[in-house]
Amino acid sequence: MTTTYQSPFDDLMQNDPDPTETQEWVESVQAVIARDGAERAHQLLQGMVEVTRRAGAHLPFSPTTEYINTIPPHLEPKSPGDRTMEWRIRSLIRWNAMAMVVRANRKPGDLGGHIASFASAATLYDVGFNHFWRAPSDDHPGDLIGIQGHSSPGIYARSFLEGRMTEDQLDNFRMEVDGRGISSYPHPWLMPDYWQLPTVSMGLGPIAAIYQARNWKYLEARGLMPKSDRKVWCFLGDGETDEPESLGAISVAGREGLDNLIFVINCNLQRLDGPVRGNGKIIQELEGQFRGAGWNVIKTIWGSYWDPLLARDTTGKLRQLMMETVDGEYQNCKAFGGAYTREHFFGKYPETAELVANMSDEDIWRLNRGGHDPHKVYAAYHEAANTKGMPTVVLAKTVKGYGMGASGESLNPTHGTKKMDDEAVRLFRDRFRIPVTDDQLKDGAVPFYHPGKDSDEVQYMLERRKALGGFLPQRRRKASQSLEVPKLDTYERLLKSTGEREISTTMAFVQMLNITLRDKQVGPRCVPIVADEARTFGMEGLFRQLGIYSPKGQQYKPVDRDQLMYYREDAAGQVLEEGITEAGAFASWMAAGTSYSTNDLQMLPFYIYYSMFGFQRIGDSAWQAADMRARGFLLGATAGRTTLNGEGLQHEDGHGMVQAGLIPNCRSYDPTFSYEVVTIIQHGMQRMLAEQVDEYYYVTLMNENYAHPDMPEGSAEGIIKGMYLLDSTSPSGRGRSGAAASGEGSAKSDSSTKKKTSKGPHVQLLGSGTILREVIAAADLLDKDFGVTADIWSCPSFNELARDGVDAIRHNRLHPEAKSPRKPYVTQLLEKQQGPAIAATDYIRVYADQIREFVPMRYTVLGTDGFGRSDTRANLRRHFEVDRHYIALAAIEALAAEGKMSAKDVARAVKQYRIDAEKPNPIGV
Repeated sequence: MTTTYQSPFDDLMQNDPDPTETQEWVESVQAVIARDGAERAHQLLQGMVEVTRRAGAHLPFSPTTEYINTIPPHLEPKSPGDRTMEWRIRSLIRWNAMAMVVRANRKPGDLGGHIASFASAATLYDVGFNHFWRAPSDDHPGDLIGIQGHSSPGIYARSFLEGRMTEDQLDNFRMEVDGRGISSYPHPWLMPDYWQLPTVSMGLGPIAAIYQARNWKYLEARGLMPKSDRKVWCFLGDGETDEPESLGAISVAGREGLDNLIFVINCNLQRLDGPVRGNGKIIQELEGQFRGAGWNVIKTIWGSYWDPLLARDTTGKLRQLMMETVDGEYQNCKAFGGAYTREHFFGKYPETAELVANMSDEDIWRLNRGGHDPHKVYAAYHEAANTKGMPTVVLAKTVKGYGMGASGESLNPTHGTKKMDDEAVRLFRDRFRIPVTDDQLKDGAVPFYHPGKDSDEVQYMLERRKALGGFLPQRRRKASQSLEVPKLDTYERLLKSTGEREISTTMAFVQMLNITLRDKQVGPRCVPIVADEARTFGMEGLFRQLGIYSPKGQQYKPVDRDQLMYYREDAAGQVLEEGITEAGAFASWMAAGTSYSTNDLQMLPFYIYYSMFGFQRIGDSAWQAADMRARGFLLGATAGRTTLNGEGLQHEDGHGMVQAGLIPNCRSYDPTFSYEVVTIIQHGMQRMLAEQVDEYYYVTLMNENYAHPDMPEGSAEGIIKGMYLLDSTSPSGRGRSGAAASGEGSAKSDSSTKKKTSKGPHVQLLGSGTILREVIAAADLLDKDFGVTADIWSCPSFNELARDGVDAIRHNRLHPEAKSPRKPYVTQLLEKQQGPAIAATDYIRVYADQIREFVPMRYTVLGTDGFGRSDTRANLRRHFEVDRHYIALAAIEALAAEGKMSAKDVARAVKQYRIDAEKPNPIGV
């Protein structure tokens, strides 16, 4: 027969067959804790668990602990700050943050904004700013703080009190067009001296923080940065953890022991529409996930007012009740006040009702959550900052809309609340004792309040920041030292013809990278990054040459150790082999690409990947990188819809260049020949490392092998601008210069340059990437079969051409009386040329079509619109109607439309090139 007994462990040990024996074990453990401490007790219990498991008992792992604070009151370090002063400062910041949003939304325009998020997190930020977060200084490299985007008003309000921002700036919150206002969220692009990280696209901040912390370990291991105790602090909301990117990489941090990383999760239990886990407990759920991933978890759930109640909970019923109550009910308790909490929470058990019998309803309402108690938050941060060997997450329980009262405290619509009525504003003022009079609040006014630069509050703030190295946030715009990059002639052999030897542009890039790695200045700064595809891209040689970064080195003998290019891991390795995670690899690239700002150390990341899994998969991160002003190279390998011929629909990229062109400071190129690849990358290095321009480069690479010609003299400028004259056919039978394609996978070169002498039909043929070779072959067909001559233009970037054209048109519109109107570059090149223009690429039509406005003749565009599929390259190009035959047909059709050829010529071409006129349209087929 079993007996049920009451003890502090009643909720864990029900129906015990021998309660006396159990109580003896409990007392023994308590004695060990009293004598030798909790760590010794934990060691003994772990040993007993292991013995029991070896005996065959099934002991499931419990990933969670009781729903109480991780740090007990007697182990909490005392905060060194002036608690009263810090409360006054925090109250002023709360007021100004609220006023900023409310004032903005009492103006015309409905600017939006958020009050509730910072209201819940104010104490979490305040303790960090006052006691933990160090700015870059001569004595310390500085911490990196990822502010939760919706809390930005509170950060601005702090800077206002510190004298870093004016009232005019606050009053123009979210009104940036005229240069007076401040951005809605953390945006380094818009505020390049202030915000360190863009974080409001939820989920991206956490994964970026993980790889940023890892990047610091990587730089330290390679000897490029001295070791220090600097930290990456990342703030996020509990609702944000629903985003896959928020938690998707936490195992990386645990596995690599990133003790320089601290997550602070503001668990106000509400997301945008309602409870995060109304029927569950988000803090317990997150504790299990993070503990399982190897993190140190610190729960800061209850404030100091709960300590006496928990100390008197000798039966364990209060702890049991805390575990049983779901988050939806906890929200009710805060929303409906002390009387409700007495009845519906404490009233569930006689023992818990007795605990609050002598407390008033107002006393019960004042029972605070841990995230609003600076003493509890300080204790959590202190332990987090001093934890070694593992990352830390602080799970801080707060109230969404804290202080907003009936306008939104703990209510479902709170997140989007941006307006407060006059009564709510007065109650907010009274609650936080803001010295603003009723007269100052007349007629809907909500004034900012600054106590004066010589006030005790401001002086206290300034003293605390001085002790921690200076103001935060702050951002370094440029590295203190620019780098001298290799000249173009350093890569001379890659600028010359390969003769009969056939290589891919991927191989050309790898060869260029190897040359760059030998450069004394730039070589050590290169960060090669792959997402488990190095062998696909011919980069496995870097494994042995540079080593794969691993904080543990290599503790095994690789299976391919007898091979020349074996898999070599090294604690000081240079290659980042990220595994199958494009999001993680890109986050790693961003960390390296912003090192100039965060570390005053310029790095040059090269991330190579399947092009289809770039912008399409991590497009939001690509915009984040742009906002962060990242610098580096993205290499889209196996690019285009027809070059990766055997893989099928989801591997064939016909739109990556279009997506790249959407990002303002991403410069994108689709090169065909090795000299184009080299010219573009060398130019990018010069821009990013020497001139320190905040842009990054996307360069496509192909796995198709063919011979490459010499770099045409004087073509470098056109390559960078996006277009240059590659070749020009002569009348039938005469040769032409440059590269010529004849047959699948081959090319030829002829140096016998001849000028056109015929007055017959002539066309302009434009192409890029792998389809440029089809364009060259089409010129041969036109010349041989129809006597049509052609100028062949290589267009490495229709995106660059389009941007130039739009800029020229805009300039002319705004300067109507200018003596010399600006001409788009495309127009300059083509305005004196003969015949219609035909463009063909391995991308959807809109890519090449975007320059139509600037082309001064009839313009026809061919592209690879539709679903990809698996087949030979020749068949795929025929399917998408971008092969040499379709290009030749389009040229003849355009000439016929201009009256220079006839419909019979078009029909002859259809027949001669065996084009199936009844073939379904590839779009949507």
